[in-house]
Amino acid sequence: MRIAIGGFQHESHSFAPLPTGWREFVKPGGFPPLQRPATLVEALRPTSVPCAGAIEVLEAAGATIVPLTWCFANPAGPVTAEAFERIAALMIAALSDALEEGPLDGLYLELHGAMVAVGFPDAEGELLRRIRAVVGPELPVTVSLDPHANMTRQMVDLADALVPYRTYPHVDMKPAGAQATRLLLERIRRGKQGLSPWARAFAEIDFLIPLTMQCTMVPPMSRVLEERARLEAAHGCAELAFCFGFPYADFPGCGVAIAGYAETQAAADAAVAGLKAYLDAHEPDFAGGVAPAEEGVAEAIAIARGASKPVVMADTQDNPGGGGHGDTTGLLAELIRQDAQGAVLGLINDAESAAACHAAGVGAMLDLSLGGRSDGAPLAVTAVVEALTDGRFTATGPMSKGNPCDLGPTALIRVAPQGARNVSVPGVRVIVVTRKMQALDQALFTHIGVEPAAQKIVALKSSVHFRAHFQPIAEKVIVVAAPGPVVADPAVLPFTDLRPGLRLRPGANR
Repeated sequence: MRIAIGGFQHESHSFAPLPTGWREFVKPGGFPPLQRPATLVEALRPTSVPCAGAIEVLEAAGATIVPLTWCFANPAGPVTAEAFERIAALMIAALSDALEEGPLDGLYLELHGAMVAVGFPDAEGELLRRIRAVVGPELPVTVSLDPHANMTRQMVDLADALVPYRTYPHVDMKPAGAQATRLLLERIRRGKQGLSPWARAFAEIDFLIPLTMQCTMVPPMSRVLEERARLEAAHGCAELAFCFGFPYADFPGCGVAIAGYAETQAAADAAVAGLKAYLDAHEPDFAGGVAPAEEGVAEAIAIARGASKPVVMADTQDNPGGGGHGDTTGLLAELIRQDAQGAVLGLINDAESAAACHAAGVGAMLDLSLGGRSDGAPLAVTAVVEALTDGRFTATGPMSKGNPCDLGPTALIRVAPQGARNVSVPGVRVIVVTRKMQALDQALFTHIGVEPAAQKIVALKSSVHFRAHFQPIAEKVIVVAAPGPVVADPAVLPFTDLRPGLRLRPGANR
């Protein structure tokens, strides 16, 4: 049995300031670099990505794995035409080569589901269209998705099953890849027995869910996942795919969606209708806000004075996992202004400042125009260089364990307003990197000598993913809004291409 596997992952923010080009896929921060057929299996096997789960299942089944192309880029603006066409061409060429060597029994793909490419707002749908043009309509194809997928009808029509992760933070990426692969093997078995593909149903939800309200560790989303599991079992579904949507993509397919796969059309329809009804009934539960940075910092300082564990702050609007560049300085400026003693911020993505710190060396004091490369608002600071690394480490947390990270030249600095000459007190420290990564893993800190659990305040460029590794060590978690493109309220964005009737805020205009 010959099974082809590959992946093409990107989460695209239509309004992010910087596009996503070829080089962002070739060498992303926090994930493996682009893989071609000769290296894919061995490079991905020890990681936490969905393809690692697929490899494990296929090897256990004694299948021959036919590797294609795999790549990931950190969320940012839409994928450039050049990058999309080059990567799609690599995928199709590898698939063509695989077919030249012999028939395939099935295909598993690791996709994100929220990629917007120049010319193709439903980029995964377009990729699947091209793949179907090569393999034909009969070859079994299953796909794992990030639950932030903007799952479209085209995607549902072109795959035998779509399997989103169940969790946010995404601690089940590898299990989702394994489950999609198990369904692929079952689909192949059914075909050999003359059974039809699963019946499928699809529905869209008419309101956007803010990113900060999508965490599956707490209500309301934890209860939705419980209901999803109940309905899947009650109707005997092979899969009840629930995607939360990525509310920053400006195209008609943006938003929350459900797909059901079952033995009969009636069962698939009933499962999807049941989950849609539950979400519609609980729409007001998803409305929520975050604290302004000034209030959040004041609260963190007050709690930290008597706490035995760090206060963890999330700079949600500059989340590199949602399209932020990881370089805005609003929260950092507020930490400095309020003299947040014992605070450390991870990270500021600023290659120029990182290079200056490496040139100056450990112990040096220098003035920096820190961050602000994406929004034109750098922060003038005086910094002392405390530690330097090459930015290479292996992630250790529940979401990314085993993933190789390469953030380029990295510096740990202690900062004060520019011109200050007393920066030896505990003050505020910052990790400055050359390539961006969401601060979702403690290894980002420990690799440069900072133990997160020993800090008074830990500030993170993240919205929700940080909770998997940092919430267990936190006295309290405070999510704050400082300037950045991953706005906590998507309704403020200048959308022009959403489908009619979609509510930008839960419960609005009802």
